[in-house]
Amino acid sequence: MDFRISDEQRQMVAMVREVSQHEFKPNAARYHDGSFPWDNLKRLGELGVTGMAVPKEYGGLGLGTLDVALVLEELAKGCYATAMMMLGELGVQTRIISSFAPESLRRRMLPKIATGEFVLAICITEPDAGSDAGAMRTNTNIDGDRAIVNGMKTMISRAEEADVFIVFTRVNNVPGGKGVGCVLVEKGAVGLSAKASFHTMGGEMLSEVRFDDVVVPEENVISREGGTKKMFTAFNMQRCLNSAICLGLAEGAFNESVRYLRDRSAFGSRIGDYQGQRWRLANMYRDIEAARGLLYRACVSGDPFPDPRQAALAKIYCNEMAVQVTDEARKIHGGYGYTDEFAVSHFFRQAPFGGSGGGTPDLLRNMVGKALIDDFDLANDFAAMNTF
Repeated sequence: MDFRISDEQRQMVAMVREVSQHEFKPNAARYHDGSFPWDNLKRLGELGVTGMAVPKEYGGLGLGTLDVALVLEELAKGCYATAMMMLGELGVQTRIISSFAPESLRRRMLPKIATGEFVLAICITEPDAGSDAGAMRTNTNIDGDRAIVNGMKTMISRAEEADVFIVFTRVNNVPGGKGVGCVLVEKGAVGLSAKASFHTMGGEMLSEVRFDDVVVPEENVISREGGTKKMFTAFNMQRCLNSAICLGLAEGAFNESVRYLRDRSAFGSRIGDYQGQRWRLANMYRDIEAARGLLYRACVSGDPFPDPRQAALAKIYCNEMAVQVTDEARKIHGGYGYTDEFAVSHFFRQAPFGGSGGGTPDLLRNMVGKALIDDFDLANDFAAMNTF
């Protein structure tokens, strides 16, 4: 298996790294209060990055999951807020529109997503329904040529800035998971409101979004009741992109640690010359490289959506690796690692985001474990590991 990236991908990564490190990173602190990085969105639009996940026929670049993951990895090293913003532009929202929405919506939405004109939000979590999507209460009644949405979502990223909301909702009050569908709601719809209610430890603002008799055209119903199971395959891409940001955060903390171990002295020697610190750094490097292997393999396991089990494994490992590695980086920095003035403290606070969205590591462990028990090919064991 060869996960080496192409010359074109290297050029793309180099371009994004240059912008991320020299333009975004020096100003990253300004977004720790939850401010939205509008200037960075404009810059990435100028570079064409905002169109990476949009198919070519709609004005985008039509690139795959690995390309997008490589870009998010670089952005996360420089500015968490920018990486999270681009997760919304390059991730599941865009894939749902390009893969499942009616052609009329694709023609209207995707060109503006490609140029960075539209900010996207996805609305799944409710006060009483998180991972258990079948328990959601938000409902959409379809009445002739229109659909009427009622309910509330919470912990929603980019909601106050969003132009388009991808809303997972019960349809026609059909109970359970089979009753879940998906509706597209546009900014300015009467009865739609969004309020930033939670400031996360990573710096991002999350909102409550309310739908009070919000009327949308029937064409905005992307999936009716019973039709969402296939759409959830798009979240396998999202799990890879979530993992890419975790990988970038860990790499950013690692880079800061190498610099500190080279520059800081104690008891007459560089602290990087002490065995304990060398071992700590070696373990961090090992875990980052293991995560990279799992992630890149998952990214290339399917097109347009990666293999669900490979994506789950990558997310489990990357989520937990990022927390561990950033914590080790904080320890390397001693007391400085606990201060806002050193970047590792921010990497450490941002890393836990990964385990909160797109399926928690425990939920994904349960999914993978069930697949192993039910479907694992004992006759061919790991030689058939991509087929179970």
